[in-house]
Amino acid sequence: MAVAKTKEADQIADVRRPAAEPAAHPGPVADFSKEEEFRALRQMLLIRRFEEKAGQMYGMGLIGGFCHLYIGQEAVVVGVQMAKRDGDQMITGYRDHGHMLTCGMDPKGVMAELTGRRGGYSKGKGGSMHMFSREKNFYGGHGIVGAPVPIGTGLAFANKYRGNDSVCLTFFGDGAANQGQVYESFNMAELWKLPVVYVIENNRYAMGTSITRSSAQTDLSRRGLSFNIPGVEVDGMDVRAVKAAGEEAIAWCRAGKGPTIIETMTYRYRGHSMSDPAKYRTKEEVDKVRTEHDPIEQVRARLLAKKWASEDELKKIDASVRAVINEASEFATNDAEPDPAELYTDVYR
Repeated sequence: MAVAKTKEADQIADVRRPAAEPAAHPGPVADFSKEEEFRALRQMLLIRRFEEKAGQMYGMGLIGGFCHLYIGQEAVVVGVQMAKRDGDQMITGYRDHGHMLTCGMDPKGVMAELTGRRGGYSKGKGGSMHMFSREKNFYGGHGIVGAPVPIGTGLAFANKYRGNDSVCLTFFGDGAANQGQVYESFNMAELWKLPVVYVIENNRYAMGTSITRSSAQTDLSRRGLSFNIPGVEVDGMDVRAVKAAGEEAIAWCRAGKGPTIIETMTYRYRGHSMSDPAKYRTKEEVDKVRTEHDPIEQVRARLLAKKWASEDELKKIDASVRAVINEASEFATNDAEPDPAELYTDVYR
């Protein structure tokens, strides 16, 4: 009985862990080379500056509909991308711009889709949540909560059927983790030993409800245990930790051992969407993460500490990224709108 009480106390302590803290069990951290640090910095800056510009354009009325920004969570998708290889697929939910950019999709095409222009990846008809690139093996952002999980599992089934040795990296959030379709997919994936890595981006608040108020089991890395799916919790604000976990998970899948779960403890700085004022958390909490655990600032600090870069060099990198994003913004603002006849294409009956 004493043991049971101890476990219960540990669980309660974990549930009450403040949202701004990193992962309780961060796991191994990859030892980045100078080239890897610079690659991670450029990729995360590309996402950050793109999302900041998208937020500005939304405020100006140039982007309509829903728009969910990825600011703060950049280390998750960049770390996973650094662990994958060509041929592996990615699929995610509606907070998807960062995943597209990391896959190598053109910022011009992504931004033009946000503004509804013909140069967008879905010809201006899909908007923020509905972009795909077969060429880049990106199978879309999906507006239905939990939808990437069964689709990603299906992609993994196709990989195994074809014997192509590819792995599907399936992203979803803590809010989607309570969906029934997630567990149906887990069951099939383990039953058939499918090569799929489920990456849970736990930003602690889903749409606006703290995970401590919405989930009986807040350690989402354990959600696959009843299906014999192993899982690990990592610091999703440290790109090195995510890459290390990604490499291990992908190797597990390629070895034919079936699915695995990576829970990345991350944090979004903005609201759920552009219409969310995020009053369910304090400004002090957000500022604490920005100040102490920002994923981009961690890389900058390491580059400076190791004397691999100077402040001026880092400023030049940021300026070059901003130039790319400004060019994408100009294109997305001035590109033509779709021809009205486009309404009747890509429609399945």
